[in-house]
Amino acid sequence: MRWIVLLLVFLPGLAAANDWAALDEPGAIAIMRHALAPGTGDPAGFRIDDCATQRNLDARGRDQARAIGAAFRERGIAFSVVLSSQWCRCRETADLLDLGEVVEAPALNSFFGNPARRAPQTRATLELLSRTDGRAMLVSHQVNISALTGFATRSGELLVIRVVDGKVDLLGRILIDP
Repeated sequence: MRWIVLLLVFLPGLAAANDWAALDEPGAIAIMRHALAPGTGDPAGFRIDDCATQRNLDARGRDQARAIGAAFRERGIAFSVVLSSQWCRCRETADLLDLGEVVEAPALNSFFGNPARRAPQTRATLELLSRTDGRAMLVSHQVNISALTGFATRSGELLVIRVVDGKVDLLGRILIDP
């Protein structure tokens, strides 16, 4: 029984194999859960235009975002566009990656507090991806990423995906721990 518990604890780490080569696949898109921002959801009464009312990155999360960006630059991996949720923890992650100008994309905003937004926002994200040229980096939230891909992500984890005929294929995973 104990080995099963240990397997479940370490399995997420095994699944994140740092599949950098997946980014070389035609049509590859990187979608990332924001870096470490302790807690769950946002405080009651948070406002999208006021970071002081939101759950934000901590020092480890900021370091994690910088390290992820550095890992991409060290490998010479560039992006045509960096799209981010308007939530402060996503925007700060995208800025700290330092992989290009960040463009806010409301389709990537969290629907954690409003699950009825799941289907329309997932459709909006697919539409956004269909209009995006070149290699894209997206920074979003766990709920959005799992709705789009069917896979859970840890803070700062990236999924490398491809969209074909409106369906999302997982090409790889990349995780750089904080």
